[in-house]
Amino acid sequence: MQSLQKIPACLRFLPAGLTAVVLAIALNTAWPGSAYAQAYLDAADWKEIDVPPPPAFDVAKLITFEVSSNSALTYGVDPATVLISKVDGVVRYVIVAFSATGSKNIMYEGLRCSTGEAKTYARYTPDGRWMSVTDPKWRSLFDVSTPRHPLRFARAGACDSGAPVGTVRELVAKLKNPALRFAD
Repeated sequence: MQSLQKIPACLRFLPAGLTAVVLAIALNTAWPGSAYAQAYLDAADWKEIDVPPPPAFDVAKLITFEVSSNSALTYGVDPATVLISKVDGVVRYVIVAFSATGSKNIMYEGLRCSTGEAKTYARYTPDGRWMSVTDPKWRSLFDVSTPRHPLRFARAGACDSGAPVGTVRELVAKLKNPALRFAD
């Protein structure tokens, strides 16, 4: 009975052959070298790099995407602000949320694809300065208190199966593809 407790509950009631297939697929997906395995292996000793200062952005160059068909806000990312760090695996970017009336909310954020988390580093003030967030924290993309735009940005192209997308060019191509707008 004790060995049965080590088997995840979702697999306890499957026939032995099917359980073996499920485990083989899981092991193949998380084999050393894959993005999943690397994220798992590095999770315990992961350390974020010293975050670079917010980059300059141009609202005329935003690639826009909708977060929700019910939202009055449109979101956009200037591709020149996207940095995909190969050291800590964080996608950093400037995002602009704007309304039909022209109001803008501009943030410098990070997205950690391997853990499904986002962090806001700084906010742009109306007088044209960046104001750092005091003690920024990683928040789950799936927490109801986390804004929806980081999750949508991750799904629209910033993340690829738990890892950051390979290049900014690839990210831009995914964001511009209308088929990905609501491919959740």
